[in-house]
Amino acid sequence: MTLSVCIPMYNESKIIGGTAKTLSAYLDAHFPNDYELIFSDDGSTDDSAKIVEALALPAVRVIGYSENRGKGCAIRTAMLAAKGDVVLFTDADLAYGTDVIGQAVKAFSDSPESGVVVGSRNLERNGYAGYTFLRRVASRIYIRVLCAVGGLKLSDSQCGCKAFRQDAAKAIFSRCRVDGFAFDFEAILWAQTLGYRIAEMPVRIINHRDSKIHLIRDTMQMLRDVIGIRRRVAKQYKKEENL
Repeated sequence: MTLSVCIPMYNESKIIGGTAKTLSAYLDAHFPNDYELIFSDDGSTDDSAKIVEALALPAVRVIGYSENRGKGCAIRTAMLAAKGDVVLFTDADLAYGTDVIGQAVKAFSDSPESGVVVGSRNLERNGYAGYTFLRRVASRIYIRVLCAVGGLKLSDSQCGCKAFRQDAAKAIFSRCRVDGFAFDFEAILWAQTLGYRIAEMPVRIINHRDSKIHLIRDTMQMLRDVIGIRRRVAKQYKKEENL
């Protein structure tokens, strides 16, 4: 089983070199000759891309575009370019560590009927280890509100680590359009709409930094986006069925 690991990056020059080395070492040890590591540059204005390229690590490539468009666009670009049997994305700061990669691949082996494996910080008590109490509560409320409005039944739709079978990755992300934070919801909604089985796996925060999300403002914007996405996905799927 070959593996593609996709990392979105935007102005990550302070950490991206270490991330590339850490991931390469892990993948060399656990998936020798069976992986590719893709860094998707979301229009960085620093030297993020040059830093990764200068390392000249095997099986590593940098793709991207010149104008900043958002994490959703960076991940979509990488997922559509990926060639592995399993395609996974995680954050540039390796918030969930590296072992989560092997865990996701094993989840597909244990449940071959699954098309998508989603990490969840809510399946174990220590999933939010290191978060302040207020941030932990806010995150859980945020996720529950989105799932209620969006009609999802996952325990953690916004986890930054998700993996897809190759066919599912192409079918889902070729239909996605959202460039911003709502891209997670759009991808999962398409997975459900297209009939892919979604499995969850427990993850916990290993490394964390300050959230870029403004709870009230971004939650309201996300709710507006979610309503719009539900309508668009339903309309597009109906159109496809009628072709």
